[in-house]
Amino acid sequence: MSELSKRFGEKIRSVRTAKGISQDKLAVKSQIDRSYIGRIDRGEVNITIDKLYLLAAALECEPEDLLPKMVK
Repeated sequence: MSELSKRFGEKIRSVRTAKGISQDKLAVKSQIDRSYIGRIDRGEVNITIDKLYLLAAALECEPEDLLPKMVK
């Protein structure tokens, strides 16, 4: 797992938990399999842009709100 995927997963998990949304609920709202949501949370996968937009819609935020800051 890449460092970027790991940081992205942490960002998704942070936004999700701050909004009180479980992995199960996020899976239903985003129409993404629950096990895949878990893999995203753990930074185990690189997601597509399509999935980024599905997650942002489900979390009621902008896609860029889910992206981790660049490390220089």
